[in-house]
Amino acid sequence: MKSFPELNAQFPALQQQAHGQPLVYLDNAATTQKPECVIEAVDRYYRESNANVHRASHYLSGKATRAFEEAREKVKLFLNAGSSDEVIWTRGATEALNLVAQSWGRSQLKQGDEILLSAMEHHANIVPWQLVAEQTGAVIKVIAVTEQGELDLGSFRDQLNSRTRLLAVTHVSNAIGTINPVELLIREAKAIGAKVLIDGAQAVAHTRVDVQALDCDFYVFSGHKVFGPTGIGVLYGKKELLEVMPPWQSGGEMIKKVSFSGTSFNTLPFKFEAGTPNIAGVIGLAAALEFVTGLDMAEVSEHENKLRLKTEQELSLIPEVRLIGTASSKASVVSFLVEGFHNQDIGLLLDQQGVAVRTGHHCTMPLMEHLGLPGTVRASFSIYNTEEDVERFVNALKKVINHETVASNELEVLPAIFDEMPGEEGSELSKQVIEERLLKIRNWQDKYRQIMLMGKVLPALPDRLKNDDNRLHGCESNVWLHHFYDEETLSLHFAADSDARVIRGLIAIVLSAVNGLKANDISESIVNQWLNRLGLMEHLSPSRGNGLRAIISEVDSIAHRYC
Repeated sequence: MKSFPELNAQFPALQQQAHGQPLVYLDNAATTQKPECVIEAVDRYYRESNANVHRASHYLSGKATRAFEEAREKVKLFLNAGSSDEVIWTRGATEALNLVAQSWGRSQLKQGDEILLSAMEHHANIVPWQLVAEQTGAVIKVIAVTEQGELDLGSFRDQLNSRTRLLAVTHVSNAIGTINPVELLIREAKAIGAKVLIDGAQAVAHTRVDVQALDCDFYVFSGHKVFGPTGIGVLYGKKELLEVMPPWQSGGEMIKKVSFSGTSFNTLPFKFEAGTPNIAGVIGLAAALEFVTGLDMAEVSEHENKLRLKTEQELSLIPEVRLIGTASSKASVVSFLVEGFHNQDIGLLLDQQGVAVRTGHHCTMPLMEHLGLPGTVRASFSIYNTEEDVERFVNALKKVINHETVASNELEVLPAIFDEMPGEEGSELSKQVIEERLLKIRNWQDKYRQIMLMGKVLPALPDRLKNDDNRLHGCESNVWLHHFYDEETLSLHFAADSDARVIRGLIAIVLSAVNGLKANDISESIVNQWLNRLGLMEHLSPSRGNGLRAIISEVDSIAHRYC
């Protein structure tokens, strides 16, 4: 096997700079980067064999079909499935979970049956079962998670009973990295007659998976988390279960014969593969699995674990940092909080130093609620990460924390215009000051720093106004928006707040464009023009952009009420 630095060189995206600095990519639990062999395989398909599969007798279709079905065979070997008929192509783990829920779940579950999930599941392994429970009358039970982030086996055994029809649990937690004892869980669940589904999205890139040895009934994973393309995934299911499950989606390929008097369905695996598949994705995934199969997974595990332990050790020395998820068995995921900082602000300031991490609830809101957390900052490692990446990440975090202390002492109080609102005092930064401050700055790190300083100046919303009526949805951070309509002047006045500094700064900028205007003069386009003039819209990440759009949309909606 090649050395890990040599592996790094095979990933083109990692060779670029981010904000003028070498990229340190630590968001692998969200998606992995793609090696040259995968990129070339997808490119070669479109250049040399672009055609639909199974449906034509010409040369290109035959070539594409052979590659498509050879890929299925590679997945069979990768998972050690008993037959390639047990490998179903999906758009990802999410669609695979929905397929099982809607096909097996709707046909097999009935009133009073129980579905056993864990508190650490991704939303994709919760919501489909909630829908099926509503449709069938089944009941969802939840395995508790300990303070360390491990499954509470006592809770598991207490919940497991003769009414349990399905155990659906993650192999590895995407949010805190816990590796669950799936062998034990499967064995005990099957002993009482339950079927078992394992969500392996976070496992297949880090460990060998043998579905026959596990004896699970279903196993799902996504291609993009194992160095493959997005939009492709796999459902493994035992043949005897798949054969009796009804089709989930209908259309071409999944049928034998269609007439207006009735339809007969195709055999496995095609019964579950309606429509034109993601052929390029399948071929790219096959290349990714070849790449992974060529690695020594014991060495991969040792390397990634070394990076995780080094990171956790370094972070434990920073007084402001609190590690989240300290299970005895973990994958290469490090989740943490920083005292005095919102997670979104940490992510932004690390990004400005070229370090990519993930912030928020990581699509595990029940887990965060269970642990009493608003979310975390997550650094997740893969084979191409190095000890130098760890050092750059830790040093960048220290700069964020230390720089913030200095910035608090150096804060310049920007000129402000104060508008009187009944019962409380609101404030607005002048557009002129904002324009002068932001347009003269060319460096984006300094520009974001200035936005965050504006967030410090924005007066805090009184606690009594931070209620559900004023809270906005669609934002990664908490955002509250309060308004007052002056009936004499027909003008609107807004006051807002957030627990994220960068969002507070953006709020100050938005309010400067609308406060004091008549309702019919306020619109999304007015605000967007202002943000475009400041050059902000094109540089906002999707999470911050979505939050900002939610604020602007709500301002526009309130204005329309008074027009």
